[in-house]
Amino acid sequence: MAVPTFIDRVILHAVGGRGGHGVAAVHREKFKPLGGPDGGNGGHGGDVILRVDPDVTTLVDYHQESSRRAGNGTQGQGDHRAGANGQSLLLPVPDGTIVSTLDGEVLADLVGAGSELVVAAGGRGGLGNAALASKSRKAPGFALLGELGGERTIVLELKIVADIGLVGYPSAGKSSLVAAVSRARPKIADYPFTTLRPNLGVVTAGETTYTVADVPGLIEGASEGKGLGHDFLRHIERCAALLHVVDCATPEAGRDPLSDLDAMERELKAYGGLEDRPRLVALNKIDVPEARDLAEMVRPEIEARGYHVLPISAASREGLRELTFAMGSLVAASRNAPVDATPTRIVLRPAGQGDEEFTIRQIEGRWHVRGEKPQRWIKQTDFSNDEAVGYLADRLNRLGVEERLVKLGAQVGDDVVIGDDDNAVVFEFDPDVQAGAETLFGRRGQDPRLEGR
Repeated sequence: MAVPTFIDRVILHAVGGRGGHGVAAVHREKFKPLGGPDGGNGGHGGDVILRVDPDVTTLVDYHQESSRRAGNGTQGQGDHRAGANGQSLLLPVPDGTIVSTLDGEVLADLVGAGSELVVAAGGRGGLGNAALASKSRKAPGFALLGELGGERTIVLELKIVADIGLVGYPSAGKSSLVAAVSRARPKIADYPFTTLRPNLGVVTAGETTYTVADVPGLIEGASEGKGLGHDFLRHIERCAALLHVVDCATPEAGRDPLSDLDAMERELKAYGGLEDRPRLVALNKIDVPEARDLAEMVRPEIEARGYHVLPISAASREGLRELTFAMGSLVAASRNAPVDATPTRIVLRPAGQGDEEFTIRQIEGRWHVRGEKPQRWIKQTDFSNDEAVGYLADRLNRLGVEERLVKLGAQVGDDVVIGDDDNAVVFEFDPDVQAGAETLFGRRGQDPRLEGR
């Protein structure tokens, strides 16, 4: 089976690396059994990052491998040694890549070399017990767990960034023209839909260097989904100017340069968003005598419509110098407008919970606590460690969750649900219970958790 070489739309599933767990450790030294906590923090998980790379022109790599995952952070160690951060995964994408959700919401438009989008942030590493120590909690016997990395399914869609967009019927000579004015070498044949991918070429005219791109398979009705043109029209949305390549030697009955030009303009108008682009018209194939005569006949009428018309032959190269300089002047004019060329860096984060740090709603007799902090703290807690659970209760109490529950009328024994519906933690509400994470009772100078070790 042939492997496609040009892909301009893919679905990508990205997963950030998990943060490493913090560690609970106690410094041990001869004659110093209580040397203090020295557990290090876990390393942060790696990010999944899209970055514009000018050398990349297709999304085919993500068509073949549509799921990508960054590296995980490692666990902390004793003696205050932090875990290593996970390796971020850098995914190169073409200039002009649009990132959107499966529902079509545009998240970012990546234009300009070096522009970045963090599509799946790595999870934060858990704190070790050294970082959790305080005046009232001298030697914590627990650490926080590392957080899971972000996970997101996105759509990558390429809109090629070219200066001049070539439009015209199939076999009008667009690919031949790209090959004639640049070093691009597209596959060329004399039949409809020769080109199944946009062709890009780099052209130099005097001191101006610019890119040209053709739009394959554009036929009448393309804006309504006919043929292949509708799939490729988006590739000229960013062009500074458009060049109509008109076939003056077509053997098809019922076609002529004027009707071809009108048909292409109708499709561009129906597609929308291209009305302000300057136009040039190239009357191609004048190396054929009948075509030359036809070009001379229709040129005055096309010029009367306000177009700059240039008779050319991609085969014999006649008129190409004038055409490349005409295109170059349009590009130079468009570049005079000031633009911000600074690469952007965007980080996609979960939607915020509003101004409040948490919300509480009673649903079917249970109290549901939602908020970025409570839900993150749940994921950081090792529920096999009673002290870690007590620490969680202290944090929730300081945030005001318990006080809010009392005001809302929560009764002892009510279920309190914190976290996502598919991965929630349920507590039995009892505000009179001592959490016990802040103070551990014992004789002065001793820590009961270390006895017998």
